[in-house]
Amino acid sequence: MEDLLKKLRALAEPTRLRITTLLYRGELTVSELMQILGQSQPRVSRHLKMLVDAGLAERLPEGAWVFYRLAKNAVGEKLAALIDEMAHAEDADLARDLQRLAKVKQIRADAARRYFENAADNWQKIRALYFPEAEVEEALRAAAGPGPFKLHLDVGTGTGRILELFADVARDGIGIDLSHEMLNVARSKIADAGLTDRFVRQADAGALPIDTGTADLVTMHQVLHYLDDPQRALHECGRVIAPGGRLIVVDFAPHAHEVLRAEHHHRRLGFEPDEIAGWLEESGLGPAKVTTLEPDDPAAALTVLIWTAEKRVAASTAAGLTAQSTEPVQ
Repeated sequence: MEDLLKKLRALAEPTRLRITTLLYRGELTVSELMQILGQSQPRVSRHLKMLVDAGLAERLPEGAWVFYRLAKNAVGEKLAALIDEMAHAEDADLARDLQRLAKVKQIRADAARRYFENAADNWQKIRALYFPEAEVEEALRAAAGPGPFKLHLDVGTGTGRILELFADVARDGIGIDLSHEMLNVARSKIADAGLTDRFVRQADAGALPIDTGTADLVTMHQVLHYLDDPQRALHECGRVIAPGGRLIVVDFAPHAHEVLRAEHHHRRLGFEPDEIAGWLEESGLGPAKVTTLEPDDPAAALTVLIWTAEKRVAASTAAGLTAQSTEPVQ
């Protein structure tokens, strides 16, 4: 009861109600909230601190940036949804906030567009070597199974496309990437898709900011070949996957396209199927199933491999689950 009262007290102020309504529509920085609310940095920061202290919002540093989002807890989410439902666009302050929020999102979208325009030539050269993306995505969905999943973690999320791909079968989704520029792109793409409940975070694939055993679906789409230590990244994925949860890794089979290493920062020119399968086994995952997507002309394009492996369930846990399932109903 005290926790609920603390949350209600934090909401008992007009600006904090406005902030909660805005965060209900997606994560925002302090500077973005300043633009929207027309208030000073100290004042906005003070209101955000009170929302964080009450467990209604989360503070998420990203390099020199700090993003805020609604906290992932049942009470806070229900209160935010209730506030949003009761808020009306006829309210002058709220109407102005929503107009300014749309402008902030447009600024993000413009920045993402400029980033891709600057990289357009490189992207086109790389894409010419890739297997058709629609077929890769179809194979990804097949490898994951029908779900539903509680938490989907996409490591090396890039544009956020894989978060979008699984949004209909995952209750929550988090994308991880080390590049601030790519995270801006992902935020813009996610917003365009209407996925305000999906989030992205800046982090290293070898040090995931996720609790042990909490994600039941983890994806790594064309990430491993960029990493200094791909084995460490897979071990970290094994840590965060829940027992019975699934990891799907998409990458290239070994190839000789040195241009990808020389010009596009690929550290590895593909992986042998057994190499990744062995690392997965060492990470408590497996045995791995490998799906091969081979192009019509292997000499001109790249073969894609998809490894799928589940987190092994400890014998004691499995026995407990069996006992529960066979216990007679009283």
